[in-house]
Amino acid sequence: MIEEIPQLYGLVLAGGKSTRMGSDKAQLNYHGMPQQEYLYQLLEQICDKVFLSVRKEQQSLFSEAFGTITDMNEYRGPFNGILSAHKIYPKVAWLVVACDLPLLDLHSLEYLKESRNPAKKATSFATHESGLPEPLVTIWEPKGLSQSVDYLRNAESSCPRKFLIHSEIKLVHPERDEVLYNANSVAEYEFAKAKLG
Repeated sequence: MIEEIPQLYGLVLAGGKSTRMGSDKAQLNYHGMPQQEYLYQLLEQICDKVFLSVRKEQQSLFSEAFGTITDMNEYRGPFNGILSAHKIYPKVAWLVVACDLPLLDLHSLEYLKESRNPAKKATSFATHESGLPEPLVTIWEPKGLSQSVDYLRNAESSCPRKFLIHSEIKLVHPERDEVLYNANSVAEYEFAKAKLG
């Protein structure tokens, strides 16, 4: 019997505190609108449904035009948002993107989706340079997320990358490593803005 491929939902992680940047990374403007909205619109083009992952105190900041999922605060770090979404929709796969990736584009996300292997725990982008999975540009399959819950019960680290490294996943290299460029400081923000012209 052929297993049905889970639907693909999109999740923009916008609930971080952005301490190094000094201002909310999700609100930074690289593309003529707040970054979280830009990523949300990209995901809308390739996912069945899309949500912003937010902290409770951010909930009132968004219009009803955006689907939101509030962090349940059961886990530390990025797993907090990802597993809050998984708890509400446990049978779907999640294409998770972090809001600090200013050079990420639709073409790269389409390529990741086309490369998806639902038989694995996840399909993850990795730079050619590092070869390491980027958990915050990854399609997480439902079974992978279920296993991550078990992993977090016993693991010393709540790092999603460590979980992926030790799991059966598919690694995909984007055409250009720079689409995975993280902007976490003002200098990195300026560099990304210059890159985008």
